[in-house]
Amino acid sequence: MKALQDTLLPRWPALWWALIGLSALALCFGVWCFSQQLTYGDIVTGHRNPGYGGAAWGMYIVGYVFFVGVSFAGITVSALSRLLHVEALKPATRIAELMTISALIAGSCAVFADLGRPLDGLLKLPRFARPQSPFYGTFTLVVAGYLFSSMVFFFLSARHDAAYMAEHGSPRLRWIYRLWATGYRGTLAEQDRHRKSSFWLSVSILPLLVLAHSTLGFIFGIQSGRPGWFGALQAPAFVVLAGVSGTGMVILALASARKIFALESEIPLATLRWLTHLMATLALVYLYLMAVEELTASYAAPTADRGVAHAIVAGPFAPLFWITVVCLALTFSVPFILRLRKLTSLPWMVTVSVLANVAALLKRFLIVVPSQTHGALLPMEHHSYSPTIIEYGILLGLLGLLCLAVLLFGRFFPLVHSNPNLPDSTASGADSRTASVLRYGSSIAVALLAFAMVLLGLADSFRLFSDGELDPRIPYSPVLFAGGVMLLFCAAIVYETFPRASRRRSNAAEPVEAQDQSRVEPEDQAKT
Repeated sequence: MKALQDTLLPRWPALWWALIGLSALALCFGVWCFSQQLTYGDIVTGHRNPGYGGAAWGMYIVGYVFFVGVSFAGITVSALSRLLHVEALKPATRIAELMTISALIAGSCAVFADLGRPLDGLLKLPRFARPQSPFYGTFTLVVAGYLFSSMVFFFLSARHDAAYMAEHGSPRLRWIYRLWATGYRGTLAEQDRHRKSSFWLSVSILPLLVLAHSTLGFIFGIQSGRPGWFGALQAPAFVVLAGVSGTGMVILALASARKIFALESEIPLATLRWLTHLMATLALVYLYLMAVEELTASYAAPTADRGVAHAIVAGPFAPLFWITVVCLALTFSVPFILRLRKLTSLPWMVTVSVLANVAALLKRFLIVVPSQTHGALLPMEHHSYSPTIIEYGILLGLLGLLCLAVLLFGRFFPLVHSNPNLPDSTASGADSRTASVLRYGSSIAVALLAFAMVLLGLADSFRLFSDGELDPRIPYSPVLFAGGVMLLFCAAIVYETFPRASRRRSNAAEPVEAQDQSRVEPEDQAKT
């Protein structure tokens, strides 16, 4: 395996700088578009009230669901690699984790742009949010718990490489590497603790991300007064489509990293092939869910639901619907044919990944918009929704933010997990009895405190202590709940990093024969 510092150099520096420039330009354009929206109001967007001119939710919510879907596949790939020991997925874990964090931040910004008064919403949500609204789970589980758990996962999994970069990386950034790898020596005991914490983090993150994406589906599925949204398939369909689009984005990121940073040997085609097969399987499952949804709406749904279904399949939204179906069909059929012929083609894998994300974007548009423009229960005229340059610009800026994060991180830190040789990598570094008691006791204490905060914050968010009052008794009880979820994952950091192992302890843990040999060798050399 090539040296870590060699993997940080782009193969074509000019191309890397060009991509950095385009991503930064897209981000700046998005910031300018958002400033125009803040200055002139939502009138610069295509949003209007449902039934009176258009749709209140548009491209911002489409972008939010898309970015959160990208994050789903990212952390899923990393968790499955550790739980099931899938060797083919290990080269993809760090890029997948990085995309998860970046996509969640971009999705949060999309919701921020959708708020008519963003500052007012950010101030009132932590004070008055109630679990009866699906948005409570969106901000406490998706934005707080899901994002923070992914950051903890990413932080702990990269400490090994951070310790190496602290000695061999850029001198200007060594303080960051040292801070990241604080106390890490690479001993066998530390590696064993990391395997244990990674396993339990994976076990806890997978149910959390399924719950988080199901919450997105519930935002639409439990609204009984909105034809086209109300249904039991929304939650599982959101999870499956998130897997399709997210896996496709991971494939595109891996293929780009192979070319830009010359990582062909570190990211083999077997990794991309495994992910492509996963994406194809999920695409077939989603096609089945689409068929069930449309057949149910056409044959047995109320009149308003049938109207929305007909508008999507054979009405003004039909071109988008059939393009989605074709893209999903190709996403499944092309890898299936390659599998039958025992072929591996990187261009085809990249192509179907692009088609999968095109299908995901169009389908999310078909979920969000038609039910607002054509799904009124009252006798109102049908209207239309046309996104403006402001909406496209903000989403383009968020995509630029995502690309910029991956490109910059890959320039200063390895994008693929490696096993660099550290000074104490062969030392057992076993903890003393006192250190073990402190380690387990402190991590359990943090976990118990987190559970107490979760239960107390959730109970008061339900107004169980308010005696019928609308406001919670405990100030900022939703924040207390979200803070408890975040603190729960901090127990893994405490378990791995506390108490800090000293250099003397690591050396003292080496075998006695090795220490004796190190003392004898200089004398023998002197005699020679």
